[in-house]
Amino acid sequence: MQENSCIILGIDPGTVIMGYSVLEVRGKQLSMVEMNIVRLSSKKDMYERLSLIHQTIREIITKYKPQELAIEAPFFGKNVQSMLKLGRAQGVAIAVAMQAGLPVAEYSPKKVKQSITGNGNAGKEQVWEMIQRIIPVTGKITSFDASDALAVALCHHFNRSSPIPRAEHGRKKSGWDDFIRLNPHRVS
Repeated sequence: MQENSCIILGIDPGTVIMGYSVLEVRGKQLSMVEMNIVRLSSKKDMYERLSLIHQTIREIITKYKPQELAIEAPFFGKNVQSMLKLGRAQGVAIAVAMQAGLPVAEYSPKKVKQSITGNGNAGKEQVWEMIQRIIPVTGKITSFDASDALAVALCHHFNRSSPIPRAEHGRKKSGWDDFIRLNPHRVS
């Protein structure tokens, strides 16, 4: 019997600090391959930073050969300029993944926190504490942007391995009737 394995690249996009993580899933075994950040100088032109994001993600994909990308969606804040910059960084990351043929999944910060801690309003420290209970992590955390990227990858793993079907073609699936219809092999 072949073990279900997958490598997930998790990204917490940013224009000054971008967090990334590589999560390996082998059956039910989870292991963190890498968790780190990329510091992007705020003194550099925005386009130079976007180019560095592109280059870095391409290098990570080449090195680890992930099968999927999970990325945190920008949150809606009051500062429109910050949101636009964050959206550009996210767009570059998604474009690199799509060029490499990776499927992309996007999760809201609230969904990520909910899947890790059970509380969509949890703080970064709470998320980090729960991650350490879910998966063996070595070393100290240098930035919550790195742990946020790992949380995004874990959220994606939990979402993709859930027995509850996800929405197809924009239609929301819910209830036992839809579950039975989509999973006849699971019903006896």
